[in-house]
Amino acid sequence: MVSTRVLDAPGRAPGRREAESGLALAERMPRLILEARRVASTLSHGLHGRRRAGPGESFWQFRPFVAGEAASRIDWRRSARDERLYVREREWEAAHTVWLWIDRSASMGFASSLAQAPKVERALVLGLALADTFVEAGERVGLLGLARPQASRTIVERVAEALVADASGLDEDLPPRAPVARFDEVILIGDFLTPVDEVRAAVAGIAGAGGRGHLVVIVDPVEETFPFAGEAELHDLEAGLSLRVGDAAAWGSAYRTRIQAHRDALAEVARGHGWTVSLHRTDRPASEVALRLVTLVAARGAG
Repeated sequence: MVSTRVLDAPGRAPGRREAESGLALAERMPRLILEARRVASTLSHGLHGRRRAGPGESFWQFRPFVAGEAASRIDWRRSARDERLYVREREWEAAHTVWLWIDRSASMGFASSLAQAPKVERALVLGLALADTFVEAGERVGLLGLARPQASRTIVERVAEALVADASGLDEDLPPRAPVARFDEVILIGDFLTPVDEVRAAVAGIAGAGGRGHLVVIVDPVEETFPFAGEAELHDLEAGLSLRVGDAAAWGSAYRTRIQAHRDALAEVARGHGWTVSLHRTDRPASEVALRLVTLVAARGAG
């Protein structure tokens, strides 16, 4: 996939140094945290709505008292309203673990004039917003290979600090091997422009331990449409390679066919393990894909 890493118009030649500069997080992280919190505020909370009785803190419903139950379960205030005894049932809740991984490799630094933000910024905002949302809903959130699962109210800041301190993440375009327990949810966020066999191996390593997962493919609009004509130059920021194309319009058809084949292969990898795939373009609001992920995780938890 060398020719599909990063696409750009002639006259601009991004390289590894530019990409790393664009991926520097410390100065931008406060702004990204604020944006992530805005996204999180738009999402639905209460992922643990299982709609059945069980241990938990959230009130679900009153039901008639059944002979043989402990009298301590009776809600006397509600029972005083008529001649029946009632029990206050709480909704079934059980904390789960959600693991996040966010691609910060060189290709993620790309942003065309059509995008709202570089791919890495959108991936970070999405990851931080999901962390905040899941913790608010009672889940534990961890970073694969970086931070253990926790349900801290300051999860956004903790995730951000772990990412800023992890310089090695700039060289990794796939998640590290990490212990994932059965029924844990894993959300991998990146552009996944690596060879499909490598993605397949990474997913298999996680799914083999019982983890249920989601691939979130972050793409720049230019990487999808290749809207160039005339002479253009393609750059692979991971390997530092470039390719000059004399007739970009003619080359674009072959490119779009190849990128679609790559997307189809990713979908096949996900289906093989019961995972989901979500495609997110950086000219669309982050809240769209965030809501989809929250819904997918909630649906699995209720299953």
